Amino acid sequence: MVAEKKAFVATFCQLYFTYAYISSMKQPWYSKKWVMIAFHIAAWTLLFSLPFLLRPTYENSNTHESHDHTGWNAILKYILTNVLWVSFFYLNAYVLMPFFIYKKKYWEYAALQVPVFVVLIICDWILFRLFLTDRTYQLRLAILFVIFPYLFVLAGSIAFRMIKDKIQYDQLIQDREKENLKTELSFLRSQVSPHFMFNVLNNMVALARKKSEQLEPSLLKLSSLMRYMLYEADEEKVPLEKETEYLQSYIDLQQQRFGNNVAVNFHSEVPDKHYDIEPMLLIPFVENAFKHGTGMIENASIDIELRAKNNMLNFVVRNKYNPESIEIKDKTSGIGMSNVKRRLNLLYGGNHSLLISKNDGWFSVSLQLNFH
Repeated sequence: MVAEKKAFVATFCQLYFTYAYISSMKQPWYSKKWVMIAFHIAAWTLLFSLPFLLRPTYENSNTHESHDHTGWNAILKYILTNVLWVSFFYLNAYVLMPFFIYKKKYWEYAALQVPVFVVLIICDWILFRLFLTDRTYQLRLAILFVIFPYLFVLAGSIAFRMIKDKIQYDQLIQDREKENLKTELSFLRSQVSPHFMFNVLNNMVALARKKSEQLEPSLLKLSSLMRYMLYEADEEKVPLEKETEYLQSYIDLQQQRFGNNVAVNFHSEVPDKHYDIEPMLLIPFVENAFKHGTGMIENASIDIELRAKNNMLNFVVRNKYNPESIEIKDKTSGIGMSNVKRRLNLLYGGNHSLLISKNDGWFSVSLQLNFH
């Protein structure tokens, strides 16, 4: 039995270190779900076949004991016991750890292991009474026999979940970095587009010829906008106040282009409490409103509302649109709503809500973010 326990431990460690190694490989075939299911089945099958594979090593030393272990009742009890261990492994990995460990309920998790172990002993006693009726159940020996597999399965379950979460987290970080690079390039193509810059500069030339007092503040807004895009947008997060100032500068410059042809209403409520947000996360919705809410539209109007309160951001953008021209404009440069949705999913996951609707000639976007 000592040799069997040593082999159990060695095989267990080898299997899950192998799992960690395979998990770290970035190969396309590994990402398929059926591959991991097959690996788990193979690992458990090899692990629990170990006593039968090692049987010839001690068969000659105790023939009677070997014959007893090969009885059908003993084999059936062994199979059901293994099912119990597998169930405990995945119950701990997918239920107990997320509910207790991830919520930092460490003492509750430790205390829970006592009734879990008692349940395992009771199950072992029930299986013993059902299939090994010719033997006497000895509680002390049963505890010693169960506690070692219990500790190793528990440790393996914890290690499995930690390795799995680490791999998923690293993959998420890589996806975010790739998405940020794509987004940065898209913003450079869309926001600093020649069309937008030429229109702004032409307006400023007109203001200079008229010697208008609006020239200086317009230059300052353009300078602030470019500074934010070229320098501060490289940061992982920026204060919400700076993002709001960027939106205001962008809106003012666009409104200067269109003048009275477009009614623009921008209302923001940003409290004194410090909130951080990913740079240039909100501008695509505003850009989209000016893109589709201007042109051949009767009584063109754009409404923008931004509120931050109780760790929540509410951002609403509404604009009138012309259904006939929206498909043509969608083919022009811009980051696109699909890329914006993907970026939000990578950055916030379930901590955000995005609703897009078209009703009665109005295109509406409602975004809610939970600051984390």
